[in-house]
Amino acid sequence: MISKFARIAAVVFGLSFLAFAQAEQPATHAAGAPAADATPNAPSAAAANAVKPMGTKVGTINIEQAIFASNEGQRDFQELSKKFEPKQNELKGKADEIDSLKKQLNAQQDKLNDEARDKLVKQIESKQKSFDRSSQDAQEDFQNQQGEIGNRILTKMAPLIVKYAGENGYGMILDTSQQWPRGPVIWYGPAVDITQPVVEQYNKDSGVAAPAAGTKPAKPASTTGTGTKPAAKPETKTPPKQ
Repeated sequence: MISKFARIAAVVFGLSFLAFAQAEQPATHAAGAPAADATPNAPSAAAANAVKPMGTKVGTINIEQAIFASNEGQRDFQELSKKFEPKQNELKGKADEIDSLKKQLNAQQDKLNDEARDKLVKQIESKQKSFDRSSQDAQEDFQNQQGEIGNRILTKMAPLIVKYAGENGYGMILDTSQQWPRGPVIWYGPAVDITQPVVEQYNKDSGVAAPAAGTKPAKPASTTGTGTKPAAKPETKTPPKQ
């Protein structure tokens, strides 16, 4: 989930930062007068200034937490979970069927002849393969749609983060979605974290109402928590020599 956000985060924040810097630049030419170095290959003053920090403070934000904690994120991820409930129930039914067959095999293994035992083992293996394929397809579909929601919210949230940083004297904002050593931040205090004020401002700007009281907060989830292990083919006992 985080990796999908990270793939577009740099581009999103780069464009947002450039747009904010351009908006902050005062007009330096008279109306209607062309700029002296306005050539297709000449970098603009705004683009040059865009790479300069707008402050000296360093702040942190948990991008994933901000996305899931926003009213829009909670609404959309909860709707996604409800959308996949039928598939989750279907997979659970298949997993329960496989578990039942495994219990049958374990209970009757000594009573079954080789042909009946092999038939039951093959039936379990076939159903297991079908379950694994369906589970993997559903998981990938769920994660893709989850990533689309997160990236859409991040695209709208990024300009707000850049604007907040500029207005509050921040020259750098670090993402703490992943803990060190996977992430860049070893340690930080709550005083430098801007996640909550960004979420509050995003909720205000989006106009999306807060979830109803008692609703569980949205969070990254999987389509199913049920897993089954492949059945081991029982050993065929060799009759003693006469």
